[in-house]
Amino acid sequence: MKLYYSPGACSLASHITLREAGTPFELEKTDIRTKTTETGSDFRKINPKGAVPALALDNGVVLTEGVAIMQYVADNSGSEELAPPAGSIGRARLQEALNYVASEVHKSYSPLFNPALPDDAKAAQKEVLNTKFAWLEDLLSDGRTYLTGANFTPVDAYLFTVTNWSDMLGHDLSDFPRIGELRARVAARPAVQAALAAEGLTG
Repeated sequence: MKLYYSPGACSLASHITLREAGTPFELEKTDIRTKTTETGSDFRKINPKGAVPALALDNGVVLTEGVAIMQYVADNSGSEELAPPAGSIGRARLQEALNYVASEVHKSYSPLFNPALPDDAKAAQKEVLNTKFAWLEDLLSDGRTYLTGANFTPVDAYLFTVTNWSDMLGHDLSDFPRIGELRARVAARPAVQAALAAEGLTG
């Protein structure tokens, strides 16, 4: 299979999940502005939505949307630690957390990437983002190791990926020490280090 990605974009979460699962895959870098891949392919013919990630399976099927890709990869990894089985309360909790990061956290970052956004609107949007992080900070107050409990799951990769954007956007995460500790745990994982290196995001 092949993962189409853009360095540091939300596709990094799918990249990390593939490495955590031990799934053999290829990478193809994609310019999401020009919609071309590093081999010169028209990315819109691969994913008409024009967004990463996209995962081309060995049977020719292309799967899009990071939350779907991560769960598909986890389900086919043979490990119930990476994702609890479908129909279990653990899986429902994972889906709950993935949905929160996708619809509340990820989308709250999106306006901050608009260079035309006025400074007062940026400040207001960062406060919106902080309300989302406050809920996650409270979730981590019970001493859990990762967002859904003792085991690393794709939602930890997803939260790690989007919170990496805070530095470049001038968003201060210091009010959320538990999230900072979680990010450090995720960053230290060998699969995460390998994904960051492969995307040229280290050093």
